[in-house]
Amino acid sequence: MQPRFNFYKAAPDAYKAVAALEEYVQNSGIEKRHIHLIKLRASIINGCAYCVDMHSKEARHTGLSEQWINLMSVWKESPVYDIRERALLGWVDAVTNLAQTGAPDDAYEALKAHFSEEEMTKLTVAIGAINIWNRLAVGFRSQHPIDQAAEAA
Repeated sequence: MQPRFNFYKAAPDAYKAVAALEEYVQNSGIEKRHIHLIKLRASIINGCAYCVDMHSKEARHTGLSEQWINLMSVWKESPVYDIRERALLGWVDAVTNLAQTGAPDDAYEALKAHFSEEEMTKLTVAIGAINIWNRLAVGFRSQHPIDQAAEAA
């Protein structure tokens, strides 16, 4: 797979607008653990290798466990996520797949049980922000860096 073009250079004003939204998300008061969860889960759903690579590394760097990171793609089958995280994961799935899900009441009610209206709004903005990044990276085939391969023992 080859990159199609560099969207950062093609439309700097568009990039700056998305970056401003990202800055809002980072400074919105959302728990950093939840930001990592949102970014990683949405990127997995959207098939964005660039973002999965970046956000798994960021989550690891901030101290989240390998198990927490690695089981994100199968979260429904793993007890590693607490009840708030599970509610948020369900909402990320619902909002990221909006055309298919319509943001169902059960996902909303689960979220509402653990977060205020203000928090739900901010979390949903964060979901929207990573979905924009995913669409840019996947659409224009952004390539993640290749780490040095570890040798098998």
